[in-house]
Amino acid sequence: MSKNSALLAVLCASVFVVGTSEYLVAGMLPEVGADLQVPQSTAGQAVTAYALGVVIGGPAVTMLTARLPRRPLALGLMLLFAAGSALSALASSFTMLLAGRVVSSLSHAAFLALALVMATSAVPEHRAGSAIATVASGFTVATLLGVPLGSLLGHAAGWRAPFAVLTALALAAVALLALVLPRQQASSTTVRDELRVVIRKPVLLAIATTAVGFSGVAVVFTYIVPLLTRVAGFSPAAVSALLFTYGAGSFLGNLAAGKLTDRSMSATVRGVFGGLTGVLAVMPFAAARQPTAVLAVLVLGLLATATIAPLQGLILRHAGSAPTLAVAANVGAFNLGAAAGSALGGAIVAAGALRWTGLAGAVLSLGGLALTYLVLPRTATAPHTGNAPAGTAT
Repeated sequence: MSKNSALLAVLCASVFVVGTSEYLVAGMLPEVGADLQVPQSTAGQAVTAYALGVVIGGPAVTMLTARLPRRPLALGLMLLFAAGSALSALASSFTMLLAGRVVSSLSHAAFLALALVMATSAVPEHRAGSAIATVASGFTVATLLGVPLGSLLGHAAGWRAPFAVLTALALAAVALLALVLPRQQASSTTVRDELRVVIRKPVLLAIATTAVGFSGVAVVFTYIVPLLTRVAGFSPAAVSALLFTYGAGSFLGNLAAGKLTDRSMSATVRGVFGGLTGVLAVMPFAAARQPTAVLAVLVLGLLATATIAPLQGLILRHAGSAPTLAVAANVGAFNLGAAAGSALGGAIVAAGALRWTGLAGAVLSLGGLALTYLVLPRTATAPHTGNAPAGTAT
């Protein structure tokens, strides 16, 4: 295995560990609530606290550490994550659990941004999309395997056990990162440089595209279980199998989108959003019959995470030599989109329109598609070089 391949593999594994933590509590709410003597609705705020930590804390941590060399910064962020996981595992109160979750979340966006920047700097420019997809696949595997396995462990051995395992895995990731990360000089990039990049119009548009477009997926996926059971009539066991299929599709879709992004960023991002708009629009009708519901869930899985490589590629294309804060902000935009989409989906479900969440999702994905024409105009220019704002995609 080459040095670059080893680097990508370790970054992917590290992202898997961090990604598993995000929604781990969601599968153990009864156990957490009973042990810490809080209602399940309150226990669910541990997920919200983590998400807010990613959205708010990620860019803040990135700015504070802008001048640090990447290698010690990556190790420090993983150690911070391990400390938060350990605090969660040892929590004697819900407040202590929230504190542990927030500590872990502070490293989430900053580490992912750093991992993506390091991954793309380790490969030729024409393979940047594949590098992004390889690292981001750690998150799709976390959704597919990490969270379900963590929940099973929590049910069998208590909710603290998965956090203890995450702590050990994070420390193992630190050791592996120390082996594969190259030593580098401190960055000459300043906070002002990072902020100057983030407020560029193309970067802001790319971040808005992420938040708006991904919220369309969240509107439906947050309530996919009741949709499949109440509307499509699937059994809980069948729904579990469908969710596994969704996760497998997400893994494959993410990797395929990385390859396609290497060929044409604009065609990939527009194709993904166009496909999402279509499948979300037909979801209310597909859900009425089980065969079409299965097909719709599979297609949604293939397209949901296929947005990651082209959207992060958009950010890196426009970010010049100071991309870390912009990438961290875009990671936060994914979480913001998920939160906004979930809230909108909840309002629709509360109004008794569970079946029709797909139409709202389609409108949001269509909005994301429209924004791509602002951030990636049809007229192509030369590829980005140096510190200047990047041109458009091919």
